[in-house]
Amino acid sequence: MDPIKEAFSKIKEEILLLKNEIMGLKLKIEDIQSNSTDNSLLTHKHTNNQTHIQTIPTHNMPIEPLYNQNMDSSIGNEGVPTHKHTNTQTHKQTPSYSLNDSNSDFKQANDILSSLDNIKKEIRLKFKRLTPQEMLVFSVLYTMEEQNYASITHRAIALQTKLSESSIRDYINKLINKGVPIEKIKQNNKTINLKISQDLKSIATLATIQSLRDL
Repeated sequence: MDPIKEAFSKIKEEILLLKNEIMGLKLKIEDIQSNSTDNSLLTHKHTNNQTHIQTIPTHNMPIEPLYNQNMDSSIGNEGVPTHKHTNTQTHKQTPSYSLNDSNSDFKQANDILSSLDNIKKEIRLKFKRLTPQEMLVFSVLYTMEEQNYASITHRAIALQTKLSESSIRDYINKLINKGVPIEKIKQNNKTINLKISQDLKSIATLATIQSLRDL
């Protein structure tokens, strides 16, 4: 495979991988929010049940001896604290999402941003090496593709730039040698049509490439 095509194919695969990771992060966030809502509903329901129990009428209940209200332990259990059941319930209602999971999410997000920065740097360095004339020829070719020209030949670019056809051939070869993914498609065993690789176009627009070049 052509090293240029292979490089941009690899970048495209990384972009798809980043999109999948971002989608995974979104799903995790939605799951966390859903768990928080469920826990809130469970707590509310538990509180309502307690309130209902406390409002049961007591006028028909038999009279029993009064106990010391300050006692915090059960005599029958030999001093075992009576609030143990409450602690157990509170523990069960704690969300299962741990701090380690949160740190992992932030690390994944940081890795994604770092990968995007590396892609931007790669594109910037590649186009930063182009001369003004080479960048002009590339820009005209990119623009003609956006305008859906039926056939983009060396001659067509020459007419747009007011340069000679031989100069355009020379600039196109230099662009390819510098790693710019331009494809030559032979038509009818005679005419050569020029095309920018779709891999590059799917990653960056002409405006983005020009902005990165100017940094």
